[in-house]
Amino acid sequence: MTVTSIKKINLIASLLALFLLSLTGFAQNFTSSNLPIVIITTDINPVTGQPYEIPDEPKVPGNMKVIFRPDGSRNYVSDQNTAAYLNYNGRIGIETRGSTSQMLPKKPYGLTTRLSDNVSNNNVSILGMPSENDWILNALAYDASLIRDYLSYYLSREIGNYSTRGVYCEVIVNGDYKGLYTFMEKIKIDTDRLNMVKLTTSDNTLPNLTGGYITKADKTTGGDPVAWTMPSYAGVNGLVDYIHENPKPSEVTTQQHNYIRNHFMGFQTAMNTQNASLIDGFPTMIDIPSFIDFMIINEFASNVDAYQFSTFFHKDRGGKLRAGPIWDLNLTYGNDLFFWGFDRSHPNVWQFNYSDNRGSKFWKNLYDNPTFKCYLAKRWNELAASGGPLSNASVTAKIDETVNLISEAVQRENQRWGTIGYHPTHIYTMKSWILARITWLNTNLNNYQNCANPGIPSLVISKIHYHPKSAQGFSKDDLEFIEITNHSDETVDLTGFYIKELGISYQFPPNSFVVPRAAIRLASNADVFQQFYGFSAFGQYTRYLSNKSYNIVLSDVWGNIIDEVRYFDSSPWPSQADGNGPYLKLIDLDLDNSLPQSWIASNDQLVSIPESEINTGLNLYPNPASSSITLRSNSEIVSYEILDVLGRLLIQGMAINSTLFTIDVNELNPDTYFLKARFTDGATSVSKFVILN
Repeated sequence: MTVTSIKKINLIASLLALFLLSLTGFAQNFTSSNLPIVIITTDINPVTGQPYEIPDEPKVPGNMKVIFRPDGSRNYVSDQNTAAYLNYNGRIGIETRGSTSQMLPKKPYGLTTRLSDNVSNNNVSILGMPSENDWILNALAYDASLIRDYLSYYLSREIGNYSTRGVYCEVIVNGDYKGLYTFMEKIKIDTDRLNMVKLTTSDNTLPNLTGGYITKADKTTGGDPVAWTMPSYAGVNGLVDYIHENPKPSEVTTQQHNYIRNHFMGFQTAMNTQNASLIDGFPTMIDIPSFIDFMIINEFASNVDAYQFSTFFHKDRGGKLRAGPIWDLNLTYGNDLFFWGFDRSHPNVWQFNYSDNRGSKFWKNLYDNPTFKCYLAKRWNELAASGGPLSNASVTAKIDETVNLISEAVQRENQRWGTIGYHPTHIYTMKSWILARITWLNTNLNNYQNCANPGIPSLVISKIHYHPKSAQGFSKDDLEFIEITNHSDETVDLTGFYIKELGISYQFPPNSFVVPRAAIRLASNADVFQQFYGFSAFGQYTRYLSNKSYNIVLSDVWGNIIDEVRYFDSSPWPSQADGNGPYLKLIDLDLDNSLPQSWIASNDQLVSIPESEINTGLNLYPNPASSSITLRSNSEIVSYEILDVLGRLLIQGMAINSTLFTIDVNELNPDTYFLKARFTDGATSVSKFVILN
């Protein structure tokens, strides 16, 4: 079937849907479902004596029951009075939500789970999703396939990003069967959603001012004011509206508004000049992998709203600006608002450079950057390869699985609203469109040779103190640290490297490096680290490590993973490291540190240079010293290096095969240092010395 034929079928189906929308839905005897059943009953309005109508805002009080048999068997409306079958039974506040979708007879809803006082939030797990209080009932508007949002969110998670989790369900509101919905998470700052810091109105100076934020490019139909605008390439009057999502527009301070706006503007300025410097260019401002994945999912789906509307960004404290999570992908995979004359979701266009919804200029600027485009192509080819999550076979299998899950509810949905028509046709045309899209993307993203094999330095995550034991005068969280060892004979430039995953944030400063075989430590509190361990940490990350599990990902600026360890606080990981004092220690640097058996719980004293390398055949005096030090050895010394406690090289020189010579250290400040000597036989020796006033 040709793309033109697909469009004609979709147009006919959409026109039929528009006609049927004008018809009054009829009641039906809905008694059971293979899906969870959500029953919502709003409180009685004391003025009318009838249940509250659900408005756009504010939320009205009510009760919600979620029927879901724990064994996965069929659910019955009559189960609403059986406690064992109620996944949730409690108070809520509920309102309608959405933009144009609110105009449709079938309404989308936003709801908050509440305690019995009807005011306090009630954080609960619903249908297996992590505990929270803000939820959405997605009405699947404008999508006769009923799967586009659900599929897109799934694919985004499959490629490694957070996107809102959701579960299909059937909904009854005040005794009226409303049809098929997805009960889903709302985009929100939370440990199990966007794991970031929540800003308060007092966070107005650095470093707290740096995050966390959620910002979106979107319509203003929700009532929130435009925070600022940015130009696009969609004509001389093309502008993109940006809106504060968190903090809310009514809560964001002037300092916070200025900081996040200036970050976007600085990013666009760097893109205008294609400044890709690792010192002050766009790679230092944004998390490149998130922008790549955001583009891939939205372009794969040919999302007509991408970049201009429902386009979210987030930035954690101390972290980079990230694109996502993806949101609102119903006008995708060949679907559009055909009955309003729109036809924009084609399999052979770039949405960032097509129609009026192009978004800010930086999207096209990114694509035009040769290195970014190389990594975009590389990532696409990884994901679309045979067996990959975006391969045609994998996507088709998920579509078939989803259609099978909702097939029974689709019939009732069509009976209630008359908007579906013949569902298999929608699925067939969608599959055909996806195959055409994959073919086009394969043709246009096939050049990634220049970034296919990036050089990855031999840096190893070698110690993790994720749950220290309290010590007198010190908070246990402030005693955390991560050790990274240079397991090579080459000095590694750390410029642009960063901790990639949300949870903690750290970016290595420009022109920092780690010398061969040296270890550096990143601490949660550098001052406490210095006091407790007796030497300085290399740097301080923002926030604290999870006491349960966290994926520490050390990445270069383009997203190439240098090392990665996901630890856990439970077996087979060493349990003694979970709050009992010891830290996780890699047994040997040559072991696979992703495996729990490669780690032990250790109480070894932490030193700035491994003790095994200190004082091995070298006599250094005086120690402490003031202006010079003398080296004496039985073996001839070829060269030497003096490093500070951070492992930074300060002085280096040749010894000209001498066994006795003096080094001028008059320019060194009072502190602790290490001298690393290399002998004619290739052996090395490290000695610790102190400079006094």
